[in-house]
Amino acid sequence: MSADERRESVIRAAITEFARGGYRATSTEAIAKRVGVSQPYLFRLFPNKQAMFLAASGRCFAEIRRVFVEAAEGLEGEEALHAMARAYQLLVADDPDKVLMQMQTYAAVAAAEAAGDREFGESARADWVELFDSVHLALGAEVDDTTTFLAYGMLANTLTSLGFPAGHRLWSGFYASAQPVS
Repeated sequence: MSADERRESVIRAAITEFARGGYRATSTEAIAKRVGVSQPYLFRLFPNKQAMFLAASGRCFAEIRRVFVEAAEGLEGEEALHAMARAYQLLVADDPDKVLMQMQTYAAVAAAEAAGDREFGESARADWVELFDSVHLALGAEVDDTTTFLAYGMLANTLTSLGFPAGHRLWSGFYASAQPVS
């Protein structure tokens, strides 16, 4: 396996481990074990645990952006909005680790910044801005409509984090609340 392929394996393993354990509780040893490499080898691919975490977080944001953009392709307004909401529900059902990783990112950034480390959050903030801009463009909406859509997405994230499956009745609010795009 090439270094790039191994790096990809590490990112996938890091998503799973960090999504389930968070930044502080996840060891690089657990990631190495999941990939089937030595812990020192991980540090040839990534300079430190924070770099692994940020690569995993960035990948999740990129995947979520991709899901939204593909769902809205060729659609406009309310059709795009509902297609994106359905696509996100499928993502959550099929791969909840991506959503859980996103939530772990927010927790890790908050903890780092409470300890005085603002750099940790710079990458996550940049990823969030890209997500917002991608959704905004895909919806072709007003800023308020994009904000509302993403706010309901955070509701979906919260429900997932609390263990509510995508088909649970509380999810109906995610769809019922999606307002027509202006």
